[in-house]
Amino acid sequence: MADEIHFAGYPAVVVSAMPEGKAVQQLLWGDFVRKTGNRQNGWVEISARGTKGWVEETALQLNRILEVVFVDIGQGDGCLVVTPDDQQLLVDAGQDDNMWRFLRWRFNKFQKPCRFEAIVISHPDSDHYKGFDEVLDETNVRIGTIYHNGIVERAGDDPLGPKADGFLTDIIPDQAALERLLAKPASFQGKQYPTMLNKALTSRRVGDIRMLAAGDKFIPGFTGNEGFAIEVLGPVVELDESGNPRLRWLKDVGKTKNGHSVVLRLRYNNVSILLGGDLNIPSEHLLLSHHTKMKVPPTNAEQERLIVEAARKVFQVDIAKSCHHGSADFSDLFLQSLNPIATIISSGDNEPHAHPRADSLGTVGKFSRGARPLIFSTELSRSAAELVKHPHMLRAQFREAQKMLEQAKDQLAKVTADKEKDAAERAVARAQKAFDKLVDGLERSVAVFGAINVRTDGEKVVIAYKIERPSSPKKKWDVYQLEPTEAGILRFVSKH
Repeated sequence: MADEIHFAGYPAVVVSAMPEGKAVQQLLWGDFVRKTGNRQNGWVEISARGTKGWVEETALQLNRILEVVFVDIGQGDGCLVVTPDDQQLLVDAGQDDNMWRFLRWRFNKFQKPCRFEAIVISHPDSDHYKGFDEVLDETNVRIGTIYHNGIVERAGDDPLGPKADGFLTDIIPDQAALERLLAKPASFQGKQYPTMLNKALTSRRVGDIRMLAAGDKFIPGFTGNEGFAIEVLGPVVELDESGNPRLRWLKDVGKTKNGHSVVLRLRYNNVSILLGGDLNIPSEHLLLSHHTKMKVPPTNAEQERLIVEAARKVFQVDIAKSCHHGSADFSDLFLQSLNPIATIISSGDNEPHAHPRADSLGTVGKFSRGARPLIFSTELSRSAAELVKHPHMLRAQFREAQKMLEQAKDQLAKVTADKEKDAAERAVARAQKAFDKLVDGLERSVAVFGAINVRTDGEKVVIAYKIERPSSPKKKWDVYQLEPTEAGILRFVSKH
């Protein structure tokens, strides 16, 4: 049947120009494939990723899988989650427009209505939320719920709100509380985060805005039906004597808003993934204590063993997004509790923190499962000299292209003779084409290179990123496979 929808099979599929012919493309497991209807000796003609060609029909599958794309957004975090039933969620978006450019590429420049069931802002640091600004400007984007960690910055001497007895006492649990805060513009004047939330609130394209915390257990609508769940493990809300919710003050403003990041555990059948925002040592100890009901940190080796044993029932995952971009502000105890097979680090080239830190990388490897622990980095998976790695050059090129376009339009407005007008129109078309080429190149670069793709059917896992200079069309992805043993224990399958 023509236009029959399938997906590329595990772990990757080679597309040939003709049946058993020369390779022209490599598809990653789960890539969308459309059959044209032509068949020949067990091969079928398809179109996928802008390429037409032929694949062995047995290399395709009918079922969509879970997809998590860790976008190379520079300094910060940002990932797209696509569920097995084709719901889209965003968790953080970096501080610049890389996430927006990736989404424009992924969703055909938002020419058609696009719905995100949820946007999760792990915490109010600009390298996690500011990239949502451009997404919220897209009139074809609809959002079910924006979730946050309950901390909304404001003007004045208490940037995270009032505090007492070592706690933040004015957290923002729901939309009604947010509306009360935003009803007083002076209370948040000059603050980017509440200004962005106010834009979302008044856009009429967002269903709800509310806090997520460990007490929620799950993101509403993702409670494990159909095998997929999103558990909420943090932040930890504590009640005062009157039963009012509050968040613990963690030494200073930075540690407090980072430490109370929304912590999510994605679980699809037998595979789990942790997204932990920018946790730090105090907050990791708080999380461990809350979920194990034990005193943390421990005072001896036996207590440590018992805490880790209990904590792994909650926190152990197969894949972990490294907290705080590989910062050195981590707890060994927490990393032992995660015990992942693979860790993904989202960090930027042009940042002052030297992330990921050497001790962080070493400790992640030490406390990971398997003989060959996997550590991926968005920064390392984009290595070639290209536009995004040189933003000053990119800005200069855009300024020059914009200048040429404006000059061509000015010239067109001045001419009157038909012959001159034709030449001016061609000049405008050339300038516009040059400008559009820069935009398209940037969007494709962000979308294709640097992103770490995680795909799973709940049993097997593929972790992959696009190779910038592939040796052949059939090897465009660097692919790592996790497969279960006969006992059902997931492990990395090395090529060597």
